[in-house]
Order: sequence, then structure tokens, then C-alpha cells
Amino acid sequence: MYEPINALGGKLEPCSIDPLTGFYRDGLCNSGEDNPGVHAVCIYATQEFLEYSKEAGNDISTPLPQFNFPGVKAGQSWCLSGPRFVQAVKDGMAPHIFIHSTHKAILQLIDLETLKKYAIDL
Repeated sequence: MYEPINALGGKLEPCSIDPLTGFYRDGLCNSGEDNPGVHAVCIYATQEFLEYSKEAGNDISTPLPQFNFPGVKAGQSWCLSGPRFVQAVKDGMAPHIFIHSTHKAILQLIDLETLKKYAIDL
């Protein structure tokens, strides 16, 4: 696992405990060599984004009880994969993010100024 540093260079803050998020299911958007999807962006989910994400092939709102996954609901936070966030930006559907809870690994895929445009915790 990479050092828990956020996109701004500070300590990575928790994203969500309920539902428990993160590639490592630790509530943080930690990343590492074993996380090829770079699940590093802490988003604030809206109904509009959840519907867009489902239509785009990344259904994070439907519960999957067999994996103990309750589904993300509007108003909750979630660690989204980097490529999915980049695609949402390109499609004009990017959600707001918590930049202090977004791992610096996302900077491999998107620049800091773009992230700041979506940040609601600056």
C-alpha cells in the first residue's frame, strides 16, 4: 500500500465508514500496486451521478448482499476508481469530491487543478 497521502500532499482523511469504502475496505481511499483501478477518489454521490454511473457500466448503487455490499445511496461518500472519475469528467458528469480524502495516486490520471474544480472541501 502506498503512503496515505491526499492529493494536496497532506494526511489522507477517511472517506466513508458507512458504507465501508476503499479498495482495502478500511474507510480510506488508499491505493497501492495491487489496486490497478486506482480506487482513490472520494466522491459525494448524488442520485444523478449514481444513475449516470449505472448507465456507464459501473453500478455502485445496486446492493450485492452476497458480497455484503449495501449499495451506495445519494448523500453517501465512496472511493471511486480513477478511470471512472476521468470518464465522468470527460462526459460532463463528474461528482463533487472530498479532496482531503482523495489519494494522491489519482494524480497519475488527472491533474490537481481539475480535481480542485470538483472539490467541496477546499
